[in-house]
Amino acid sequence: MIGGAEGARPDPASRRTRLREYQEQLLERMQAAKGGSGAPTQQLGLQVGGTRYLLDLLEAGEIVSPVPLARVPLTLPWYLGLANVRGTLVGVVDLARYLGADGIRPPGQPAGAPPGASPGTSPSMRMVTFAPTLGFNCALLADRVYGLRQAASMRREGEVLRDADDNVWTPLSLAALVREERFLNVAQQADQRS
Repeated sequence: MIGGAEGARPDPASRRTRLREYQEQLLERMQAAKGGSGAPTQQLGLQVGGTRYLLDLLEAGEIVSPVPLARVPLTLPWYLGLANVRGTLVGVVDLARYLGADGIRPPGQPAGAPPGASPGTSPSMRMVTFAPTLGFNCALLADRVYGLRQAASMRREGEVLRDADDNVWTPLSLAALVREERFLNVAQQADQRS
């Protein structure tokens, strides 16, 4: 529909242009960060469930607001469904549920709704797609994206990092995740069906 309400929204073409410029700036910063030792110093911080994660910028793709999901029957509960992100179908995963924690419910999905129900809108929830270089059309549903974090300035404590504000961050490799056999098999087994 074309109406007066459309005029109040930002022009979609200009929004895409601004997003692309932002992504190009991120890429430049990422390449500069990778310059010296080869170890990433800036990573993308996000929260899934109660855990904060750090993703290598080379492995993260776009950060987009949640879009309606198409439910895929006979899939595991952590596989929320398919989303159309700029014309590309991506599988959306609830990482917390995949890792065995209580999963996050997509925003706008009522309690008790089946997994894969279309998410609504939440100011902080985002989908973080995997980088095209991983060759895997997938996205993580994140409760919140914190933006760039300086991993080099954090203290290592075992397998986690602690920042100056005493927040604990868990490094997450999307490249390792897409190599996990369990992550690649989203279909329910016959004995798991109810």
